[in-house]
Amino acid sequence: MTKEIRNVAIIAHVDHGKTTLVDALLKQSGIFRDNQVVTECVMDSGDLERERGITILAKCTSVEHGDIRINIVDTPGHADFGGEVERILSMVDGAILLVDSAEGPLPQTKFVLGKALKRGLRPIVVINKIDRSDARPDEVLNEIFDLFVMLGADEKQLDFPVLYASGRQGWAVKDLAKDERKDIMPLFDEIIAHVPAPDCSPDGDFSMLVSTLEMDNFVGRILTGRIQSGSLKVNSTIKALDMKGNVIEQARVSKIMAFRGLKRTGIEEAFAGDIVTISGFTKATVADTLCDLSVTEPIPSTPIDPPTLAMTFAVNDSPLAGREGTKITSRLIADRLHKEAEGNVALTISNTDRMDAFQVAGRGELQLGILIETMRREGFELSISRPRVLFHEGENGEKLEPIEEVVIDVDEAYSGVVVEKMSLRKAELTEMRPSGGGKNRLVFLAPSRGLIGYHSEFLTDTCGTGVMNRLFHGYAPYKGAIEGRRNGVLISTDDGKAVPYALWKIEERGILFIPPGVPVYTGMIIGEYAKGGDLEVNPVKEKHLTNIRAAGKDDNVLLSPPRKMSLEEAISYIADDELVEVTPESIRLRKEILDSNLRKRAEKRREE
Repeated sequence: MTKEIRNVAIIAHVDHGKTTLVDALLKQSGIFRDNQVVTECVMDSGDLERERGITILAKCTSVEHGDIRINIVDTPGHADFGGEVERILSMVDGAILLVDSAEGPLPQTKFVLGKALKRGLRPIVVINKIDRSDARPDEVLNEIFDLFVMLGADEKQLDFPVLYASGRQGWAVKDLAKDERKDIMPLFDEIIAHVPAPDCSPDGDFSMLVSTLEMDNFVGRILTGRIQSGSLKVNSTIKALDMKGNVIEQARVSKIMAFRGLKRTGIEEAFAGDIVTISGFTKATVADTLCDLSVTEPIPSTPIDPPTLAMTFAVNDSPLAGREGTKITSRLIADRLHKEAEGNVALTISNTDRMDAFQVAGRGELQLGILIETMRREGFELSISRPRVLFHEGENGEKLEPIEEVVIDVDEAYSGVVVEKMSLRKAELTEMRPSGGGKNRLVFLAPSRGLIGYHSEFLTDTCGTGVMNRLFHGYAPYKGAIEGRRNGVLISTDDGKAVPYALWKIEERGILFIPPGVPVYTGMIIGEYAKGGDLEVNPVKEKHLTNIRAAGKDDNVLLSPPRKMSLEEAISYIADDELVEVTPESIRLRKEILDSNLRKRAEKRREE
């Protein structure tokens, strides 16, 4: 059974074409009918994945090539979802490293390749997007080889096969000059030749390491992993062991499903080497071992890198609470967060000194932003604090903070302002070189706390032409205070609906965040003040009526379009004493202490 299976993961930096390449593999294998309408990036099935154009959750599929079944795992490319990649690599025997033919290796390429090499995998290198006008495949290949050497690859790993491909056009070749660019078949042949069959024990007792967890309203927990040894039949009784070997529970297997194309198909028996999903357990989770009752030792599990960023998720206590959401209590919020942490091992949930607030720690702003967006679509109302980094204590009691490697591709004209802004955020420039097309590649080592909220400012400084990629680098001594937001905010002093006349007067003081007609309340942030410090304004003040009519007295009120923020922008914009109010329909900014007098007293106490 194991000789007929190949398990392979596709790993790459974000937006280098993983999901599009999987589309090409599926079409080549004949899974789709000739007249079947197929959407692009068919593996990105979630609403948020399609809206944002990124892969968030790793997903499995399988294709048949001759008498061999190839299980393919599409992994996320963003660094914030690195926990997904780490788990998935534990159930594959090979990897396809995808690199953009123009951009070359980027931070996440380094991250996923390092994880693959540590597990002893021998990657197949695919230089993708050869059809780009600025493609430079030979230079990129040299950069990839240098990256392998830097990450400590052994001789076998350095002897990697190379293919050139265009996932969008659906072809791959070994030799760009000689081979015909007609289909993706050379990649299939390379997978079968280069990726070994699963190193499993078909005749031993059943055991399987759980790699992913899903919840289903009908069958409960769905646990996915690769069978390490033995076989399993439906209705068998097995047990779950944690990483220390303790028995969590025994259960009867109610359902076994295997990946056949894009669908999961129920099967009666599963064998060693195959990737399957099992239902019937109520407590088992990711990193647990499902095994026969006679097995006592769990399968070793690779520890996940610790979180570096934390936010506080609290009950929404604003005057507008409960109007738009259906799930507003702390009990519901706590249950939902703990449920998320079970399947997403990169998240850590802990209690705070408040009964209605919880600390959620993760890899980055995007990962936590995705969780918040998912919860608001489920009907939750939340108050979210500003992200803060998690400090560590060194051997000598020294304060350590997380440092990120930041790679920026920017036009030469904007290099100066980027270096200046990054230096203000305590970043160190480690490399600066031309990257082709009139662009420079800048590499920094910067504190994570200095990068919070910088991305939108970076896009403004580079007129939308710059590209910034980040990757966790390690911990280093605390680099001192970093200047925060320079501008203050405009704070509402009254409850009601915003009036055009009042906003017209307020607009002279700064940039508005709200249009006329929206509900506001005392302590709500309605705009950005043009100066430092905060300014309290009344956005619900009506124009007084008079019996005097003069030319120009009743001019039509013209307001500039308000600045609308996405969820991630709002979270990174707020200061330490501010919150983001998140509901299914609205994203509002507010002060943590709504009452003006109480807020001023708290400021005085902090100064003292």
